[in-house]
Amino acid sequence: MDLLDRLLGHDEATTKALLTACLTLSDEDMDRVFDVGWGSLRGILSHMIRNVEIWTDLMLGRPARIVPGQDSLPDLMRRFDLGYAEFAALARSVEAKDQLNDVWIDVLDRPPTTKTFGGAILHVITHNMHHRAGLLHILRRLGVSGLPDGDLMGWETSMRSASSQPGGRTT
Repeated sequence: MDLLDRLLGHDEATTKALLTACLTLSDEDMDRVFDVGWGSLRGILSHMIRNVEIWTDLMLGRPARIVPGQDSLPDLMRRFDLGYAEFAALARSVEAKDQLNDVWIDVLDRPPTTKTFGGAILHVITHNMHHRAGLLHILRRLGVSGLPDGDLMGWETSMRSASSQPGGRTT
């Protein structure tokens, strides 16, 4: 597993674990406002998922998708699965073609600016990490247990442990 695979794998798995943890919550809990980030679990998750979608669209040179009214937890989970798969495939393709330092035009900036693929990919991953801290904070305040620590080393250790078990594998 290379560095990009570690970053993408951890980002996807940890975000997915937090989305899954939200399945135990009511809509009231999902929308309860806290003094962190985008205010609520739904607000933070919607922001994170929209961010992955938009940056992927921009790097692919297509208009930013619009997905209004798709913020129920099942919709967010579906959007995350689809959007993150596309983002990760793009990131791996860019790396495989040695294009991490190539530039693309961010047409949403005024005026439009150039950005590197590598910088944008890492921005998305670290942006998610930043907001997962807020999600963990809120989930803990709501009394949700069994949450991941959220750190990459813990994730990698659990991946190695799972792959050493009979029938275990790494993704």
